[in-house]
Amino acid sequence: MPLDPDAQALIDLIRAAGRPPFETLTPAEARAAFRAGRAAVTPPPQDVADVRDLACPGPLGDIALRAYRPLGTQASEMLPALVFFHGGGWLLGDLDSHDAVCRHYANAARCRVVSVDYRMAPEHKFPAAVDDSAAATRWVIGEAVALGIDPARVAVGGDSAGGNLAAVLALMARDGDLPRLAFQMLIYPATDMTMTLPSSRHADVGLVTSKTMKWFIDHYVRGPRDLVDWRASPLRAASLAGTAPALVLTCTYDPLLDEGLAYARRLEQDGVRVTHLHFSDQMHGFLGHGKIVRAGNTALDMAAAALRRALWAT
Repeated sequence: MPLDPDAQALIDLIRAAGRPPFETLTPAEARAAFRAGRAAVTPPPQDVADVRDLACPGPLGDIALRAYRPLGTQASEMLPALVFFHGGGWLLGDLDSHDAVCRHYANAARCRVVSVDYRMAPEHKFPAAVDDSAAATRWVIGEAVALGIDPARVAVGGDSAGGNLAAVLALMARDGDLPRLAFQMLIYPATDMTMTLPSSRHADVGLVTSKTMKWFIDHYVRGPRDLVDWRASPLRAASLAGTAPALVLTCTYDPLLDEGLAYARRLEQDGVRVTHLHFSDQMHGFLGHGKIVRAGNTALDMAAAALRRALWAT
């Protein structure tokens, strides 16, 4: 299946602008390029009823959070919630880079969204991002009433590295290390750091290639033992049984394709209710490119519909 013309147009624009691949840059240079690029491809942010910057205690200090309340709701309403973890290879991204995405999810799923600014590599290696994400999720559920959240209807979700963190937290919740979760929304998630599946070694189309993923992983992990730790590679967990119902979204032009497909299959085989959405003509990251790649907005709506159905089923 040929790449979506919108996605190809975005690649052509970036090449014409002369932006080098992330893996040729320093972390600081890559962060600056990511911020600039995100601003150019992200649609205007939707209005929401309320946005608040918060903080919660973390393992090494406060963790910054941003909480959203959807349009058409009142501050006194007890709403379901999505605890969201941004993508960016555990190295790029922040609360601002995914602000528009979080607003979209809040309105379309009619839920509160709490976005988490976890510690980043390479300054903070694995498992710092996992520890921060778990601490933030635990705090959100513990403070649910004060936040206007129904603690029985809390989902976790994210894209790419954020999808990896959400999958890990769903396993932690299954094992009792976190409160019970209602749903896991995994958008082209990283699930196997070993890069042994075919797509992880041979993806060379798009903005995130196999070389890019290796660069991200090399910055994130401390050494070979981390690669097979289920907290980094949830596909390597002994069982996925008992984790929250899931959405897994994949796309063809993505080094994470095969591990996303494998994770969806494992969830189903292990008895977890899973919805799998696949976009055959899209590249990694497209949900954040909706200003140019129109299918990104459609995919956000579809993911939000699955989230809304899960959170409002009771």
